[in-house]
Amino acid sequence: MFVLFFLIWVIFNGQFTLEIAAFGLVISGAVYWFICKFLDYSPGTDLMLAKKLFQILHYAFTLVKEIIKANFAVIRMIMSSRYEIEPAIVRFKTDLRTTPARITLANSITLTPGTITVLLEDDEYVVHCLDKSLAEGIESSIFVDLLKKMERAE
Repeated sequence: MFVLFFLIWVIFNGQFTLEIAAFGLVISGAVYWFICKFLDYSPGTDLMLAKKLFQILHYAFTLVKEIIKANFAVIRMIMSSRYEIEPAIVRFKTDLRTTPARITLANSITLTPGTITVLLEDDEYVVHCLDKSLAEGIESSIFVDLLKKMERAE
């Protein structure tokens, strides 16, 4: 996180000089100390995120790919005069253990066009789908698989 703060400092300054770097190190250190002291953050969190960096990036690229695919599917559905849209509400449970993983799954479902997470209680999801075809396999999607892998890496 410290390195990220420092990089943001340098980028926002638009140039790199010894003076800017020195001020950036001091200010980044102060902000990092603040979040560690008052926001329940620790250097251990940095290490955990560093270990999971490639998994997080893989998840992000997969999410973008799925958003693009869903956009085209929804456009095809809406523009087709032969296709009758049948909205559906789907309930399913997941075996994701951690709250951040469950929330990430709910947000990923909502970000994907044609689906909205209506309710998340413990491990049960209620999802509204624009069409029942979009609900197929939602409980065992690639998002669930990737999040399970990230949970195992802890």
